[in-house]
Amino acid sequence: MTVNPSDERALRLPRDFALIAVGLDVAMFVISTVVLLTRFTPDVEQIRSAYAQPEVWISMLAGLAVPWTLSAVLAWSHARNALERLGAANVALAHDARLRFATVWALVVAFSYYGLTPLFFKIRTLFMLGGRFEEFSGYSPYLGMGAAMLLQSVVQLTVLVLGLWLAARLALSRSRSGGQEVPVRAPEDAAFEVSGAPPRRAVMWLIAALFASMQLWSSLAVSNWLFRSDDNTLRLLLTLVLPWLAAFALAFWGAWLGTRAGMSPARPFRAVAASVSAFLLVQVMSLVIAIAWFFIAYASSLRVSNTLGAIGLTVALALVYAALVVAITRAMTRRFYRRYL
Repeated sequence: MTVNPSDERALRLPRDFALIAVGLDVAMFVISTVVLLTRFTPDVEQIRSAYAQPEVWISMLAGLAVPWTLSAVLAWSHARNALERLGAANVALAHDARLRFATVWALVVAFSYYGLTPLFFKIRTLFMLGGRFEEFSGYSPYLGMGAAMLLQSVVQLTVLVLGLWLAARLALSRSRSGGQEVPVRAPEDAAFEVSGAPPRRAVMWLIAALFASMQLWSSLAVSNWLFRSDDNTLRLLLTLVLPWLAAFALAFWGAWLGTRAGMSPARPFRAVAASVSAFLLVQVMSLVIAIAWFFIAYASSLRVSNTLGAIGLTVALALVYAALVVAITRAMTRRFYRRYL
């Protein structure tokens, strides 16, 4: 069955929103980096030498991968959710949806780069070694630095989520302005075929991508806390890239077990809720297991006395964590999609 051109263009809106969201963020990062490395300032040579080190780029790109992934996931979800609730014919009424979405999101990205980032950099300088926090309090600045970094992450995450919501709402407002939904829409099978994202596959990718980005964010936080001046490229790859890939694969497997072939519709924000819930539960359960193990080890005077024993313990904990990711992701996916399976 054929689909008219306007409906077919509307069915590509999720992909286009995701590309616009990530593309504008990447473009702003490239522009900011080029300006930073080419401007004539007294410390430009020191900045260039720092950027020439691979470990700087690994940490930087790992930190950027989290908001970029979240931007793509949420932008895609807003457009897909509109298609499933309003229908392609109604969404097609917003002819300039891409332009309006790009305009609003560009303003949000510019505000984040040139407003929030410099502001929080100034705040963090207060907690650096020799800063005002240490001067007036006499305490180690690491606690204040950690609190400032956490506050920055929360504020930037809030701006990202609200900015994407506002951009999508303004972009799709015309499709809701008719008072009633347009009853004529493309058949469900045709819609999924044209959009290139069947519901089950979309749910699996959303859950895995979001779970992996949160895993990368936590790995980056732990790496910065434990190895603040780490210049070991291999260690950064092992503590950042490897857990990220493993988390994606495990969450993808769990989401696959939690869904069924032929399920409809995707309901993308249920996938977002399932992924966030699964990640939080995994962390809580891992913490409980770790505390229980330490209590048992202390009570039984158990000691890991050699390298082989330490490796065995690490492997065992990794296997437990992997099992938790698969089991909890499967359970959360089934819970949020029970009525659609």
